[in-house]
Formats: sequence, structure tokens, C-alpha cells
Amino acid sequence: MATTIQISEDLQRELTKRKLSDKESYEEVIRDLMEDSMEISEETKRELAEARAEVKAGKVRTLAEVKRRLGIK
Repeated sequence: MATTIQISEDLQRELTKRKLSDKESYEEVIRDLMEDSMEISEETKRELAEARAEVKAGKVRTLAEVKRRLGIK
């Protein structure tokens, strides 16, 4: 069921700026914003913990190190 909502022109401009393409609807933009504020999944929490452990263990490289290793300027 579709419905209409009233928003200010300022909010509409902000939502328009957040569109990834001209064809993206305001509903899609709002859903993306809502998703950003939802609690992260257990899988994501686990992956974050693993990533933090890798950083703590020194299993990371800086962008400069990777570029140097690959011969990229």
C-alpha cells in the first residue's frame, strides 16, 4: 500500500543528494538510511571481532606498503 508523506524542501534536497542514481526512489534512500541505523548482525559482529584481532596481531599493511609492494605510485 503506497502512501504520501510531507517533507520539507530542505529534507527533499538532502534525500536527493543521497540518491545513488536518478532512478533511485526516495523510499530506497530512506531504507538505506534506516539500515545504517539498525543493529548489526551476529555474523558482522563476529567478522569485526576477527578483523580487530588481525589488526592487534599486526596482520595489516598500510596502503603505502601495498602500493610499494605492487610497484604502484
